[in-house]
Amino acid sequence: MAKLDNSDSDYSQDSPAPIQSKAKKSFTPTILIAIAIFYLGLVILIPAANVFVEAFSRGFSPLINAFKREDLIDAIKLTASLAAIALPLNTIFGLSAAWAITRNNFRGKALLLSIIDLPFSISPVVAGLMIVLLYGRLGWFGSFLEANNIKVVFAFPAMLLATVFVSMPFIAREVIPILDEMGTEQEEAASTLGANDWQIFWKVVVPNIRWGLLYGLVLTNARAMGEFGAVSVVSGNIASKTQSLPLFVEEAYKNYDTEVAYSAAVLLALLAVVTLVLKEILERKTHNPNERE
Repeated sequence: MAKLDNSDSDYSQDSPAPIQSKAKKSFTPTILIAIAIFYLGLVILIPAANVFVEAFSRGFSPLINAFKREDLIDAIKLTASLAAIALPLNTIFGLSAAWAITRNNFRGKALLLSIIDLPFSISPVVAGLMIVLLYGRLGWFGSFLEANNIKVVFAFPAMLLATVFVSMPFIAREVIPILDEMGTEQEEAASTLGANDWQIFWKVVVPNIRWGLLYGLVLTNARAMGEFGAVSVVSGNIASKTQSLPLFVEEAYKNYDTEVAYSAAVLLALLAVVTLVLKEILERKTHNPNERE
């Protein structure tokens, strides 16, 4: 009986079942990666590649001719203007909000954080509708604006409001965790040595948050230049007047001017590629303490 017990124990030790289970487990990451790659390829990579294929299918001449069109140039200028104004406004707001939230305890702090995150949860189309309901001819401030001959909706101001709204949270959300991690020791030491608030901000705070701030600036700029939903509601989509670059792409495609549409889309796609590259670099700088120095 002892021999049988030993043989049974030897058999159980030599059983290939654990090896098979390990082999099965080892396929799980590969399967998950394959599913992720397939999904990304189907949803993002193939459509993005198709934009470049269609844009360059007839060579570079259609692309060059497209960028000579005045309406496309006006759309690019308008989009750049919106981003150029929205970026500093959101930078000032983001830094102020991040500083207030991380360096002060006050009632409504959680509410303020929720308000900052509001553009993430509200549809851009709804955001555009809110601007129309406030500043439109029949809106809350419509009569006052009309009496003073101030045009907001279907003009540049409403487009700017929509752009600022949708791109508002990025800088604050990138800077807040860094300020939390940084603490107040360095600022208190600088204050003890006689530095004023402005010197503390530029000499102590900015060097510590610079990578997170740049990361937020890149995301804010990309969101501002690529916004479609909110801007389409408040702009009126008038060519060479209130037509941003994303709106131009849609209008050209609707009018079967596909070469021009794809040419303009290439510009937006290149912006996305540059944003992803900068995002990856700055993300490493932000989350790797050794690279911040």
